[in-house]
Amino acid sequence: MSTYFPKQGEIAHKWFVVDAKDQTLGRLATRVARILTGKNNPRYTPFMDMGDAVVVINAEKIRLTGLKSEKKVYHRYTGYPGGLRSEEFEKRRARRPEAVLEDAIVGMLPKTKLGRAMASKLKVYRGDKHPHQAQKPETLKLA
Repeated sequence: MSTYFPKQGEIAHKWFVVDAKDQTLGRLATRVARILTGKNNPRYTPFMDMGDAVVVINAEKIRLTGLKSEKKVYHRYTGYPGGLRSEEFEKRRARRPEAVLEDAIVGMLPKTKLGRAMASKLKVYRGDKHPHQAQKPETLKLA
């Protein structure tokens, strides 16, 4: 018996639209990351890009539970001495709501070339409009 591995041309990538309105950030991120990695596909292979493309709309209407929206802080380092920059969740959501969702989802993907390829299939928009109608995306209910 030999294990079957799909060829690159045999993999059909679908497009999905997910509405983030009133969804919890972490739960939505895990479900979207699972679709991007292809783990919902019965032919899933860990070292191949089996995932589908995901368009997330209404990113500014995402919610957090408990006091996380008041206490959550995003850190980054510029690379220079004393270059630690911090930003509160509410400020980042007001400035770039799509970055909040992207950071959560991309953080759940592998930190490799394959993970970056999976992340490139994620499209996040703050409103309910997106420019991907030509791909005929399917609406995905995650609740």
